[in-house]
Amino acid sequence: PELSEEPPAEMVKMTKSKTFQAYLPNCHRTYSCIHCRAHLANHDELISKASIQLMQFLLFFRVNVGCGPAEERVLLTGLHAVADIYCENCKTTLGWKYEHAFESSQKYKEGKFIIELAHMIKDNGWE
Repeated sequence: PELSEEPPAEMVKMTKSKTFQAYLPNCHRTYSCIHCRAHLANHDELISKASIQLMQFLLFFRVNVGCGPAEERVLLTGLHAVADIYCENCKTTLGWKYEHAFESSQKYKEGKFIIELAHMIKDNGWE
């Protein structure tokens, strides 16, 4: 099945009475913003831990994350058009989104998110 950029409706509990824009279900292991504890991603949607030595995770699914304008940057894997991503709740820059990869071997990253581990904390069911 194709992955969609938006989370399935049954996965996200929207609320106006709470601080955060969206909550992921308590039964799932989640990653949250270390600064304000807003839910960011579901562990089940983690795509790659290969960048762990760089202190980053490649993710597809995410909530409570805003995206800035894209700009071209030369990264370790070549030239990419990326956009900084930030926590919608506290506005902390969390990492970036790959908008476009100029090298064919890097195309799989397009539309995916890097959230730096320094800005994440594990929540819900990691025991």
